[in-house]
Amino acid sequence: MEKPEEFELQIIYTEIIRDDNHQVKFKDYTYNLNAKNYFYPASTVKLPIAVLALEKLNSIRKTSINSEFSIEGTIDKFKFSEEISKVFAVSDNDASNRLLEFVGFDYLNKSMTDKGLQDFKVIHRLSTPDSGNPVTKGIILYKDDNSVVEIPSVISKPRAQLQLEKMKKGIGYMKDDKLISTPFDFSGKNYYSLESLHSTMKRIVFPEAFKENQRFHLSKNDREFILFSLQNLPKNAGYDPVEFYDGFGKFLMFGDTKSPMPENIKIYNKVGDAYGTLIDCAYIVDEKNKIEFMVSTTILVNKDGIFNDDTYEYEEIGLPFLAELGRQLYDKNLKKKSN
Repeated sequence: MEKPEEFELQIIYTEIIRDDNHQVKFKDYTYNLNAKNYFYPASTVKLPIAVLALEKLNSIRKTSINSEFSIEGTIDKFKFSEEISKVFAVSDNDASNRLLEFVGFDYLNKSMTDKGLQDFKVIHRLSTPDSGNPVTKGIILYKDDNSVVEIPSVISKPRAQLQLEKMKKGIGYMKDDKLISTPFDFSGKNYYSLESLHSTMKRIVFPEAFKENQRFHLSKNDREFILFSLQNLPKNAGYDPVEFYDGFGKFLMFGDTKSPMPENIKIYNKVGDAYGTLIDCAYIVDEKNKIEFMVSTTILVNKDGIFNDDTYEYEEIGLPFLAELGRQLYDKNLKKKSN
């Protein structure tokens, strides 16, 4: 906190106020928030990809979250519900990329803009060869009545490079095991401002607080499935609890511990970590103590200023900071309730 600029720290905290009619209002507090200061969004872009996959599926008759699809060039079938579960339980890159082939870059970016989430642009897949290929592959969709729909390959519209602050970071980067001694340029990467990410989570958790055209168009069952998946722990989704401990994807409050989370606390969230950047966007609920709040934050931990060298202070600085930030906000809410 003494060097927020060095760590490119941004925080949004939302107090959730419910009136006598259970209507929700938000009171937002921000620290160092600036949508023009770029940070790499990493896996947080998987949140709208998963949600908009269901929104797009909703527009196709006789389909559901249990419908299956296959991708051009493969014979494998994938179930939407299982792919989305993987995305939220362990932030599976392959599952997210498969959903993105179905959603498409243009549908994804336009849908977010149409909902008032303008500070957003996805132009590449995650951790896969040819990630920036603008051509999404053809999809075969297997509908619930056993009929089949072929969705053709699409060439996405060209996207202008980002014009933001802090697009070039550090003093160098690794490429093909060689050090390139110039700042790392993020202008060809994905973009998702902290405010847009935070507002996405608000729309998912509290759709009634937004106008119809600003909401995600999900069925009741689809939204409940998304909410369940957001808070579900890896061990409950069938993953090894040693490798994928409770705090694996719960940076706020529990990112610095491998101990089990208390059962009374649920965290509906999506994290991201790449290039020394850590992000978490979370709706934190303790039903036992009647606590609920939202917090989103990003921090950059790259002391040597070299990108792509896998030398980042995640364990030493980033995760302990995010965990403590979450705990202190939780404790403030707990103290407020006890008063």
